[in-house]
Amino acid sequence: MQDSKLIDCHGKPVTVGDIVRIVSLNQEFIDNFPEDEQPLIESMIGQFFKIYGIDEFGQPWVSKEWHDEAGNLQTHIIALDPEEMERI
Repeated sequence: MQDSKLIDCHGKPVTVGDIVRIVSLNQEFIDNFPEDEQPLIESMIGQFFKIYGIDEFGQPWVSKEWHDEAGNLQTHIIALDPEEMERI
């Protein structure tokens, strides 16, 4: 689903393919992850991501991949609220 009313923290429209910087993440959201994954999620704040999709609730999605200490790939996909992102 794409919605022309999707906006960032400054009221700028965002859509699939746009680059956004995560400016904040809800602490309650972060706390829902296992304790060892929380620093990985928090590390996304301040980083840049391409919006690759918009879900059925109208939230844009971004993803990040990490390799754990054993070299295994971990992927986190998160939906962002307007106040959590800034379109670049």
